[in-house]
Amino acid sequence: MASLDTPLSDSAMRRPGLLPLSLAALGVVYGDIGTSPLYAFREAMLAAGARHGGVAREDVLGVLSLIVWALVLVVTVKYVLILLRADNQGEGGTLSLLALAQRAMGRQNRAVLVLGLMGAALFYGDAAITPAISVLSAIEGLKLVTPGVDPFIEPIAIAIIIALFLVQNHGTEAVARFFGPVMLVWFMVMAAGGIHWTLQDPEVLAALNPVHALRFLMDNGKLGLIVLGAVFLAVTGAEALYADMGHFGRKPIQLAWLFMAFPALLLTYFGQGALVLSRPETMANPFFHLFPAWALLPVVILATLATIIASQAVITGAYSLTRQAVQLRMLPRMKIRHTSDEHQGQIYMPGVNRWLMLAVLALVMLFGSSSSLASAYGISVTGTMVITALLAMIVAWKHWKLPLWLAVAMMLPFLVLDVTFLGANLMKIGDGGYVPLGIAAAMLVTMASWMRGTAIVLAKDREAELPLAALLAQIQKSESIAPVPGTAVFLTSTPDLAPSALLHSLKHFKSLHEQNVILTITTAEVPHVPASDRVRIEDLDDRFRRVALVYGYAEEPDVPRALLQCRRQGWKFDIMATSFILSRRRLRISTRSRMPSWQGKLYIALSRNAAAASDYFRIPAGRVVEIGAQMNI
Repeated sequence: MASLDTPLSDSAMRRPGLLPLSLAALGVVYGDIGTSPLYAFREAMLAAGARHGGVAREDVLGVLSLIVWALVLVVTVKYVLILLRADNQGEGGTLSLLALAQRAMGRQNRAVLVLGLMGAALFYGDAAITPAISVLSAIEGLKLVTPGVDPFIEPIAIAIIIALFLVQNHGTEAVARFFGPVMLVWFMVMAAGGIHWTLQDPEVLAALNPVHALRFLMDNGKLGLIVLGAVFLAVTGAEALYADMGHFGRKPIQLAWLFMAFPALLLTYFGQGALVLSRPETMANPFFHLFPAWALLPVVILATLATIIASQAVITGAYSLTRQAVQLRMLPRMKIRHTSDEHQGQIYMPGVNRWLMLAVLALVMLFGSSSSLASAYGISVTGTMVITALLAMIVAWKHWKLPLWLAVAMMLPFLVLDVTFLGANLMKIGDGGYVPLGIAAAMLVTMASWMRGTAIVLAKDREAELPLAALLAQIQKSESIAPVPGTAVFLTSTPDLAPSALLHSLKHFKSLHEQNVILTITTAEVPHVPASDRVRIEDLDDRFRRVALVYGYAEEPDVPRALLQCRRQGWKFDIMATSFILSRRRLRISTRSRMPSWQGKLYIALSRNAAAASDYFRIPAGRVVEIGAQMNI
């Protein structure tokens, strides 16, 4: 259960493994937000300077103040100090928050479910744009080193992105081992460049006063909102921070932010502000001008490595989110590979990796530059943040048992801030903001179609299948059913009904195994289920028993391993004399379908491309028997 204890106790900080995990978290979790200085201040100042075409001190202080307080309120207070406590047994992200809210409410609420689906769908839009804008912004620094490199920017970015996605199968742990030290150097270099220019004009530290931010917004009207949309680029990555919690844990992520990432980001932004005040001509690329000419090429190389790492944050977040969606039956089964023996949350999903790579490459080729992509960035992130604030309000009320007024009062300021950022970013829809919204809409339609189709199939099963108790009574009276040696395990999602594979077996073969198991695999609304609670056995008669396996939504089902636990509960069986009998449906669209034709076709396509049940549940291929049947939906 989430609690309100102090974030970083002394004992926790001395705990073995905390500092190495914090370093790894710095590499994977803070890559996204850690590369925002490459373009966030530039885009905000270009928008602010639109009214008079120059660099005014009040504009610089206003933009800096907006960035500083966005980092303080949105990232530090909302995510690092509050939302990281809204974990579901160590797992974070929109769907973990959804499961936690649903469990706390004690029932499934349609409005809460829709919010969770929308938040998850919006995250995929962010996951596609982040690698594209991050890598492009770093490679564009080469223009300052070699002016003739411009035609090669896009091909270099494409090559780097392809390489990044190709190494994902080595796992988060292997990636983090390299990325953590690189990001540590990156933050230190950024801080050094920022300190140098801040000392040239210490008055930029006045931006710590939020009055400058409020005055800028009030004095500029619509322009203030446009600038606010660009300022939000400084906090993109906060949602990935929450989604990646299952990879490293809460305390390492908090430690890395409070003592390295946050101070370095503040110093970098202050340095850029001081730089453009003394040298307005650097406005086109203020970040790289923080450094002397002799250091420019090494910084560009380091920035390129850092932006590759930025992409890693959303890629790993997309893996975690997709696995949760599969386990919660919001998406079809997909291949999942664990890449670490020590950290269960570190996984690789080849299907997600392939589609995400194609989306990122398409965005690079479509927009071509980080400035063009900046207009498309932000909408999906702000939308996800609004939904996260709403779900967190429910969790604080129902799960943390806070009074309703206190739960609302705690999250309402952040909700108002998120809605304000969302409104500012919605002004960019025509300039490219339609891209993340389109990706989110496609994912939302996919998830809604899968859930609706699955519900229809389950309803059809209930209409067609026979109650298990009635079938057992008929079997006991029958003398024409031939006994077959061994054990048969029938997988079904409705344990009170006779599985269709069992009915077809009796109908066509007139035979029945000596021992028969009706096996149901369910997903709990918690990420992990203790091994002692994994298996439940119910003897129905001398030939039938019902077995239920329960997994958390962050776990990968392993049926043979779970069935070995049955030995401890008295059921003796030989896995090599056991047949796993599965039903394979061939779906067709009925003329009276409850789904529109396009949605039915989408569901059937998703069903055909889902990972096979035997692979997903790790059932030995040589022990599987599939019995096919047709179903109209």
